[in-house]
Amino acid sequence: MSIVRHNPSAMYPPYHSYSHATEVRGDSRLLVIAGLNGYEADGVTMPESFDEQAELIWSHLRTALAAAEMDFSNLISLRFYLAEPEYDEANVRILRRHLGELQVPRTVLCARLLEPGWKLEVEAMAAT
Repeated sequence: MSIVRHNPSAMYPPYHSYSHATEVRGDSRLLVIAGLNGYEADGVTMPESFDEQAELIWSHLRTALAAAEMDFSNLISLRFYLAEPEYDEANVRILRRHLGELQVPRTVLCARLLEPGWKLEVEAMAAT
């Protein structure tokens, strides 16, 4: 078994003691993707709206999966942290736009997020 950390340059810089995704390689492969936020590539700029942050997060998720030669079809778990319950409807709408009919186990939590501007954070796991 080997462990590979993925911090694609197309995403924002990783936070201290953090990796965007960790892949476990062996007979099967498991990719664990850390909580993704709606930061632009500079790691500082973040749009204000939920929809814009969510779209960036889905872009970051696609990039992290691609770094491990995976795509959305490899997702085995999603965890959404919403800053407010009112974002749930938009979250589901955006999830459906990206996943279509793909059914991935998911958990949705409402929580106070680390930074006041964050409206959403998403963790994921994927496997081959």
